[in-house]
This record gives sequence, structure tokens and C-alpha cells, in this order.
Amino acid sequence: MELARIKGLILDMDGVLWLGDHPLLDMPAFFSQAEKIGLKIMLATNNATRSIAQYQEKLLSYEVSLAADQIVNSAMSAAFYLQEKHPGGGKVFVVGENGLATTLADWGFQPSEDEALAVVAGLDRTLTYTKLSRAVQLIRSGVEFVGTNPDLTYPSPGGLTPGAGSVLAFIEAGSGVKPVITGKPEPFMFNLALQRMHLQASEVLAVGDRLDTDILGGQRAGCHTAVVLSGVSTREEIAAWSPKPDLTLDNLADLVDLFRTERA
Repeated sequence: MELARIKGLILDMDGVLWLGDHPLLDMPAFFSQAEKIGLKIMLATNNATRSIAQYQEKLLSYEVSLAADQIVNSAMSAAFYLQEKHPGGGKVFVVGENGLATTLADWGFQPSEDEALAVVAGLDRTLTYTKLSRAVQLIRSGVEFVGTNPDLTYPSPGGLTPGAGSVLAFIEAGSGVKPVITGKPEPFMFNLALQRMHLQASEVLAVGDRLDTDILGGQRAGCHTAVVLSGVSTREEIAAWSPKPDLTLDNLADLVDLFRTERA
């Protein structure tokens, strides 16, 4: 990979830009430097707990301002998937947080406890046995099972915690049905990001902290890839991964120096 040919970045957020509410780099400096280099930037995350507007608010708290169309998440990819199958919208049973429910509602899919054309599940930190039981019952009755992403764990300042994939695993075990995954490592979010940047996959570097979602998804979409060691994946896991990411970085901030060196 020649960095001189890279025109855009698709960046994961959790484990790349921050852990919880703790920033992992000087974000205003990074985005400013990337703009000076001439790089287009998209943020793409499997985390469906926040709406796009909520992500914009969080970025503003770090003094970074991005347009809404520069951010995509797995809640959005789930909504796109459902809209293709049900253009008129409908009712869905949501196992997830407000960000997922709000995004689905924005696309015409209203949360419902009774009738549902799909069960849509993601990370839910207010999860109850009652909610899980209802999801299982609906799926067993023939309702489609849609999962935002398969991440079994979620990085936090205190260590790894259960992710959306853990929620999906419970529902799958109870229902006997595998979910349709709409987030990473499926290439949908990457393809959407590429469309919005008006770039080819060969011109874009996808950066993430998870090999099995961020890197695999970027590779499936045809992008170049870089893994950072600030989140989930370790050097040992990266060494065993095939095909290898194009770059391994301690921190996203290191990427700017590489671009400067390449383009000097």
C-alpha cells in the first residue's frame, strides 16, 4: 500500500478515538492535520447505542465538529436493511438502547411490544430477562431476527465488557435462529461510507481496533486496512491474522506522521 494514493479514512470510534469517555488522542489536532493533508474522513461504528446526532454531540465535547453524513453506525445499517425489505416501514421489537430505537423510528420502524415484523437487537445496558424472553418468543413465532453487530465484547476504561454479540448469542440460543447481521464485518457500512466520500475502495484506509469486525469488514469491502493497539486486538492476535492488515499502529495519532513522511 502506498499512503500517497490514499484519499480517505474510514475510522472506527470505540477503541480508536476513545474508550468510554476517555479520549485516546488529541482529536482536534488529528482531524485538523488530516484535513490539511487532504484526507476525507468518515466515522463508522458497530455501536448502535447512540444516534448520529448523539455522536455529533460527543465529538463536539472533544472539540471536533463533523457533519451528520460523515458518520454511519450499525443502527443505520439495520434501518437500511429493513427499509429495503419493508419500504413502507412498520413495527419492530427492539432489544437495544435509545440510539437504536431512535434511528429505526427515523426510518419508519416504530418500536412495539406486541406486533413486530422484526426483532432488532444490539448492545443493551438496561437489558432484562423479560425483554430477552419476548424477543425469543417473537422469533420462534416466525418474526425475522436482525442483529446490529456481532461484537462479543466492548472496550471500556475498566476492561472488556459484554457487547452486542453477547446479547445476540443469548437470543440465538433461546430461539434457535441465527440473526442477519447488518454491521461489520459485513461490508454495508463501508460501502455506504465509500459512496458518501465519492472514493474507490482502493483509495481508502479503514482503521479499527478489532480484527474480526473492523479489519475483516474493511478487507471484504476492498479497502486498505490499519489496526490500532488502543482497543481490543493484541500484537499476538494480529500476528496470527490472515490476510494481514496493511498497517499496525500503537495509536491513531501515529498515522498522521506516516502520511507526512510518505508525502514529504
